[in-house]
Amino acid sequence: MKRSFSKVLGALVVTLGLSLTLVSGVAFAERAPMAPLPSPSGVDIPPSSVPANPNALASGSQAQSQPANPSIFTPNSDPQNYVSIPDKQAGVLIQRAGQEWRVIRNGVITVYGGWLLAIAFFGIVAMYTVKGSIKLHEPLSGVKIKRFGGFSRFTHWVMAFSFLALAFTGLLILYGKYFAMPLMGGTAYGSFLMVCKNIHNFTGPLFTLSIVVFFILFVGKNIPEKGDLQWLLSFGGIFSGKHVPSGFFNMGEKFWFWFGMTFLGLVISGSGFVLDMIVPFMDMQYLRGTMQIANIIHSSAAILMTAMAMGHIYIGTIGMQGSIDGMKTGYVDATWAKEHHELWYNKVNK
Repeated sequence: MKRSFSKVLGALVVTLGLSLTLVSGVAFAERAPMAPLPSPSGVDIPPSSVPANPNALASGSQAQSQPANPSIFTPNSDPQNYVSIPDKQAGVLIQRAGQEWRVIRNGVITVYGGWLLAIAFFGIVAMYTVKGSIKLHEPLSGVKIKRFGGFSRFTHWVMAFSFLALAFTGLLILYGKYFAMPLMGGTAYGSFLMVCKNIHNFTGPLFTLSIVVFFILFVGKNIPEKGDLQWLLSFGGIFSGKHVPSGFFNMGEKFWFWFGMTFLGLVISGSGFVLDMIVPFMDMQYLRGTMQIANIIHSSAAILMTAMAMGHIYIGTIGMQGSIDGMKTGYVDATWAKEHHELWYNKVNK
């Protein structure tokens, strides 16, 4: 059976995407362990003497079986020893929960988060290769309908560019040591990462402010209404090609507004404020345990929001004909409005 060139090319792209996804997942899952660092006491312990179970240090069984170990390694995170300095956390010499945080961050979040981002990206590539851009069923009319005002578009683009800056720098902070540091070297990578960290920290509040303003501007247009359930059940007709009538925003856009932008955005912002130690209106104690929990929440929510944002960006740009016009100029063609937001179009033309 003969195949067209586009179908063959599409199959190759999908195969390549799945292969790269598998390779990236294996690379994350089979990372070589880091070389042990010198001990704070100046006495280095051979790797063979490090217990497989760190809890053995807490019970003292490891110290009994290996009496040559210096006593500095025996305290654990359970007892809070007395210190006279203001930082009471210094009373805990070895925080056992820190190793648990490291396993979650470098294991669960890094590995499965990488899989999620790879699947989202290559899934979009495959969809575009197979279906291409969603075209209008009728020619453009040339009649323009106002959809967004100037301030709304300004707020949207502030949120969009601040998100891209946060996503780029955040992914470098989380994954950069696996691919950027070997290429740049430790010293150059450290300086580069410090720049990324400062960009990340100072852009965060701007992103939060844009979320709050955008929510106030469009919360009224994102209330569930007639036709939303039908749109959801048919997934917007993306596979059937038959568009379901919707209002100013369809159910997909409303889901992104409520869950992606508002919920995940505020979770990321709140946990980011804790990590930056700038939580307002509260007497927050920035302890090690608090920062570790905030980091896990921040990273998990950020990866999920980034994966969802890929779909939002795709549909809003190359994935659908005419969809970006509203945020570029504030106006959309009447044909686009009627086909994708028919209920809103009928209200405007009454």
